[in-house]
Formats: sequence, C-alpha cells, structure tokens
Amino acid sequence: MNAFFDTSVLVPVFYDDHEHHGTSLECLLRFNRKQACCGAHSFAEVYSSLTRMPGKHRISGAQAMLFLNDMRERLTIVSLDGHEYFDAIARAGAAGVVGGTIYDAVLARCALKAKADIIYTWNVKHYGQFGWDAAKRVRTP
Repeated sequence: MNAFFDTSVLVPVFYDDHEHHGTSLECLLRFNRKQACCGAHSFAEVYSSLTRMPGKHRISGAQAMLFLNDMRERLTIVSLDGHEYFDAIARAGAAGVVGGTIYDAVLARCALKAKADIIYTWNVKHYGQFGWDAAKRVRTP
C-alpha cells in the first residue's frame, strides 16, 4: 500500500472553502483504491466532523453518507481486530498519549498494518508520538 489518509486530510476534501481543500483533494486524487487506504475508524471521525461543523458548514447525516460512500469506493479500508486495537491503545498510553490523540494512534496502527509507505496527515506532531515506524512515514499533502 502506498498511502494512508488520516481523517485530517479527508475532511477538507469535502469543503471547497477549507484552507487545505485543494492540497488534500489533489493528493487524494493521485491514488487509486489499490494504492491508498484509510482506517475504518475514519468513517466515524469524518461523519462526526461533517455533521457537527458550525454554521453553514454543518451537513446532514444523509449528505455525510454520500461522502463516506465516495471514501469507501476510493480507498481500501483497514481495520484492527480487538487485540490490535487494545495493543495500539496500550502502547499509546505507555508513550504518554492522552485525550483525542488516541484516535490518531489507532489510525497510525492501521497505517502500519497496511504497510503504507506514506501517512498523509495535517496532524504531523501527533503522529510523531507513536514511534519511529509511524513517524518516518508521515507527510503533509
């Protein structure tokens, strides 16, 4: 697998007025399903983000599902089994990860499971906490 897409790159693809829209979309379009993936958990994160945005940016659940279907068609979905999920959290906790950054730790584990060469994210600092294997793959789009 060539590329893993973090939620922080996927959400801006939906909003044409987002500061990272053009760069994120261009990056995503460079890959096909055989070359690119995302974590299964990203579906929940993207859905949550799109349906809780403030003001005019908030969309309905039905609209969010249209975008999730696009994600499903464009990206290979990587999931962790129960043991892998628990291990990812345990390792992150031992490294001092707290709060919502735990979701990035789970996604980093998905990227490593997929053997992604590159992890595309706008949260570069977060991924630096998860060990050299993940950190050396991190790039911004």
